[in-house]
Amino acid sequence: MRKHLRKYLPDRESIRANRWLAPFGNTLLHPRLWHLNRHSAAGGVAVGLFCGLIPGPFQMLGAAICAVAFRVNLPLALLTTLYTNPFTIVPLYFAGYGLGRLVLGGGGEFVAPPDMGPEGMWAWIHALIDWMAHLGKPLALGLVLLASLLAAAGYFTVRMAWRTYLVWAWRKRRLQRY
Repeated sequence: MRKHLRKYLPDRESIRANRWLAPFGNTLLHPRLWHLNRHSAAGGVAVGLFCGLIPGPFQMLGAAICAVAFRVNLPLALLTTLYTNPFTIVPLYFAGYGLGRLVLGGGGEFVAPPDMGPEGMWAWIHALIDWMAHLGKPLALGLVLLASLLAAAGYFTVRMAWRTYLVWAWRKRRLQRY
């Protein structure tokens, strides 16, 4: 698997030669950011899953910063953030909101956003801001908890899958010897 992935990863010289990445060359060329082993792969997946729930276009930037800070596989962290897309982001945010309401002890049903009525645009914007403020705490806490749960699940899943593959390869090699 490592050999297959290396075909698609940039090499050190292409990063060093890139004019946009050159100022960060020493940081981005750290060997642990590009090395693929069970520790860096599991950490990269965990970072990507956690940062994938960052709102807006800052998911990959957050994943890159966290990958550099924790010295885990950078390409895998960036790739893993792509689990959030226009089709999955709404269910994930609903799950985060529900988790936040569960933890905070909020009861009741989800309140739908206000419709634009005959009162006009400004009244609707005011009602929409009040509605979003009501979602604030449960959504923020729920997203952090959901991101943490996804990161932990991703980390341990990669570690177990890698271990399972190693045990299988060891057994296969042992059977080939005899």
